[in-house]
Amino acid sequence: MTQNPRQLAFLVLRSVQRGAFADVALDKVLHQAKLSSLPDRRLLTELVYGSVRRQRTLDALIDQLAKKPAQQQPADLRAMLHLGLYQLRYLNHVPVSAAVNTTVDLAKQNGFAGLTGFVNGLLRQYVRLMEDGHEAGFDGSFRPELKPKGAQSNGGRREAFACPVDPLDLSRYASAVDRLGILHSYPNWIVTVWLEQLGIEATEQLCQWLNQPPHIDLRVNTLRASMETVEAAMHAAGVAVSRVPHLPQALRLPIGAGAVQQLPGFAEGWWIVQDSSAQLVGYLVDPQPGDVVVDACAAPGGKTMHLAELMHDRGTVWACDRAASRLSKLKQNVDRLGVRSIQLCEGDSRHLPQFVGQCDRVLVDAPCSGLGTLHRHADARWRQTPETVQQLAQLQAELLEQAATWVKPTGRLVYATCTLHPLENEAIVQSFLDRHTDWAIDPPPSDSPPFAFATVDGWVKIWSHQHDMDGFFMARLKKR
Repeated sequence: MTQNPRQLAFLVLRSVQRGAFADVALDKVLHQAKLSSLPDRRLLTELVYGSVRRQRTLDALIDQLAKKPAQQQPADLRAMLHLGLYQLRYLNHVPVSAAVNTTVDLAKQNGFAGLTGFVNGLLRQYVRLMEDGHEAGFDGSFRPELKPKGAQSNGGRREAFACPVDPLDLSRYASAVDRLGILHSYPNWIVTVWLEQLGIEATEQLCQWLNQPPHIDLRVNTLRASMETVEAAMHAAGVAVSRVPHLPQALRLPIGAGAVQQLPGFAEGWWIVQDSSAQLVGYLVDPQPGDVVVDACAAPGGKTMHLAELMHDRGTVWACDRAASRLSKLKQNVDRLGVRSIQLCEGDSRHLPQFVGQCDRVLVDAPCSGLGTLHRHADARWRQTPETVQQLAQLQAELLEQAATWVKPTGRLVYATCTLHPLENEAIVQSFLDRHTDWAIDPPPSDSPPFAFATVDGWVKIWSHQHDMDGFFMARLKKR
């Protein structure tokens, strides 16, 4: 197989267009190609995830610069144009000539030799617009205002909609939702969901945050190591980890820390990769030594193991999941971290009557649309739809309804998702409370980590652009 990272990126994008998941397709090509060069591997990864994530913006540029819109271009040609435009617009370290010439070469090598002039011309047209922008003082931030020309701001000022030197002409679009979705590459329905909660300015900040490379956070396994031990080992290895406010077991890796499996303490089970917002869930559950706890949707298991650690590995944590393969991976981490209180239960948590009335704590970390983790899954924004959200909401309600029957009279039930959609969060909890007037919200106490993120309603909501971690929602419930 070729060692050319741009050709490999094209092959991955072709697979994605045919229905493959971006991460699966990329992993397959990385395994087959066996790229020895770390810079080439990084370029390949950046080109794939970036082109998939930014495809709406890139399509808008093709619509603007070509006679035929992006959706009418041959699929392979469209993928090549995405790669070229992505490098020109977002990768400052790639020379303009390299971005253009390598894309023209892709066209020659993949059945479009007769259209190399078109490819070269379209990319050169974008370059000219970019150069005109630099001459006019364009700073490359691609952050035009989101109000149309002539719109009144809150202060009564008239503000121009689009920065005239951005090559992307957003004045072609009448709707603020369209403009924001095209500029930051999100489907309109997601933009609308966030606009209704946040308004324009904060929605743009959230869109930008979720387009950045994700942080990698670790949770120290206090059964095997202390924060100080892990910090010292990391610093000795030249890895400048930093602590995360409000999270007593969290360490954040610096960019470029390398493969996590090679970092100090991995083999010894000193820590596990888990985003800071996901770590908050365990503290909200607040299990005690000797408790019987059920994690109803446990795989891949980060929260399950955190619950066991918080119980000092005394008691029982049932890890439930429908898929045996996912439980098998969970078991690998359980063994690595040396946790003994976890029991595996394969099955659909909507149909596990053996837990009725038996549990001190129950966690429903429900399957969701993942709108709070879009930076970790490049193609998720294009796979989810309003229809899939409705389907997920139905599943979430059923899971919460059944899990509530497992809780002892003095127990606690926590519902959590990694999405930022009210239909999957507040609406699920409120609907449950409306049906079960003997249940109530149990806000986090002031001395617990989730308290810093609690709302006036008593639940916890993490907005990524405000808190610099994955978007999350969680609510703790108790019987009155």
